[in-house]
Amino acid sequence: MFRIVLLTPEIPQNTGAIIRLAANTGAQLHLVEPLGFSLDARHVRRAGLDYHELADVRVHRDLDAAWEALLPARVHAFTTTGTDLHTDVDYEPDDVLLFGRESTGLPAEVQTTPQVTTRVRLPMVPGSRSLNLANAASIAVYEAWRRTGFAGAAQPL
Repeated sequence: MFRIVLLTPEIPQNTGAIIRLAANTGAQLHLVEPLGFSLDARHVRRAGLDYHELADVRVHRDLDAAWEALLPARVHAFTTTGTDLHTDVDYEPDDVLLFGRESTGLPAEVQTTPQVTTRVRLPMVPGSRSLNLANAASIAVYEAWRRTGFAGAAQPL
């Protein structure tokens, strides 16, 4: 399944919601330190850490450590300045979906690093700054999963 990477996330509720997303889709979640909160924090637990046992969550000390664990893989960096729409990417099951921090997004130097395969954007109306991180990750994961036939999804009874 896909690997979601959050680069130095700041808001525990967003990370909790993405833990829940990972648990329900079978995606791995990779968190790159420093985190703006403790994973033991009450807010994360309330927002979805109770799904932590059902999710595959890994924490990396920095982006280089994350690359070491994740590569080789195709890395789709989600950014408001992306050149490809999320609906135009040909996703593959082990792809990495990379997201930046809530306040600043992905730094330019990360967007242009050789590890990044594509810079992807979610369409928005003019004048919008960005989507909530958990919403953006949900849109991306479900589109990628849809494009790969919802592999591993439960079948209706």
